[in-house]
Amino acid sequence: MKIESARFGPMEVPEDRLIEFPKGILGFPNHQRYALIQPSEESVLLWLQSCDAPELAFVVCDPQVFVSDYRVHVKEDDLKQIEMADSNDGQVFVICNKVGDYLTVNLQGPILVNCKNRQARQLVLSDRRFSTRHEVLKLTGEPEQEQATAKTA
Repeated sequence: MKIESARFGPMEVPEDRLIEFPKGILGFPNHQRYALIQPSEESVLLWLQSCDAPELAFVVCDPQVFVSDYRVHVKEDDLKQIEMADSNDGQVFVICNKVGDYLTVNLQGPILVNCKNRQARQLVLSDRRFSTRHEVLKLTGEPEQEQATAKTA
């Protein structure tokens, strides 16, 4: 599928990299189709790019890259809404943000993707151990993506 991205320009995205959020992402209920873009093979930060709004994209990552003991308790209703019979068929991502001098991740609002049908849902966790701005990396003058790659190497 061909999509437009304000960051990357026009691009062709393979079908297996397209994800549908039937209810949208929190704050963006009308944007339901996204492409998962990995800028390079080494990158741990990916882009969740809207297929319909070139200016709308989120930086995401696998939370265990930065928080190895992070676990999400998924309710059965959440699984049903994306037609996922087994939680082992899913992948979890978290949205990343730059806050001050830090790269943060939203551990209270993980994204659950059904790998079989590529439907997804953003969860809202009530576990107060998690923050919406969990600091994972102090940023320096280097580009964020290179730092995140270097930390995991």
